[in-house]
Amino acid sequence: MTVTLTTPAAATPPNIPSKATAQSELNSLTVATEGSLSGYSRDLFPHWSTVSGSCNTRETVLKRDGRNVVQDSACAAVSGSWYSPYDGATWTNASDVDIDHIVPLAEAWRSGANSWTTSKRQQFANDLSRPQLIAVTDNVNQSKGDQDPASWQPSVSSYRCTYAKMWIRSKHYWGLRAQSAEKSALQTMLNSCPS
Repeated sequence: MTVTLTTPAAATPPNIPSKATAQSELNSLTVATEGSLSGYSRDLFPHWSTVSGSCNTRETVLKRDGRNVVQDSACAAVSGSWYSPYDGATWTNASDVDIDHIVPLAEAWRSGANSWTTSKRQQFANDLSRPQLIAVTDNVNQSKGDQDPASWQPSVSSYRCTYAKMWIRSKHYWGLRAQSAEKSALQTMLNSCPS
């Protein structure tokens, strides 16, 4: 008897680096003690900016990461399905899906974004050009909160390699610092990647 297993299409943010490139980018991150959350507010990272017409960043990612997504005239996703690679769950209601900032906004603040202009923070919070935004199960995103990979990793262990590469690319591109425990966790995750 033959059993065929099919894996649903996973959310695929753009420009995820190769293992070798991620290793190079990880090696170049500045390691420093994590900064303070003093003065932090999500409002300092204006997010879900308009992308085109009535479509904002959230709706754009829902469309990109989902399958058979139908949007209404206001660009809201009214049907489709979303596979969350963090926990392996599939959802058919967009309200069950959050758009995760791979590097959380508060983590970015503690890693150098506290000195950025509001405009730069807005660009970071709405970055569709790099692997910084992904559609995932809402309560998984909420349990992640603002934790870095030293304290939170996707429960689907086979996805940790990809998660690390996305995290590294975002921190590297945006010039954000990493703590030593975070860098060690990222190295372990990267080591799990197939060559």
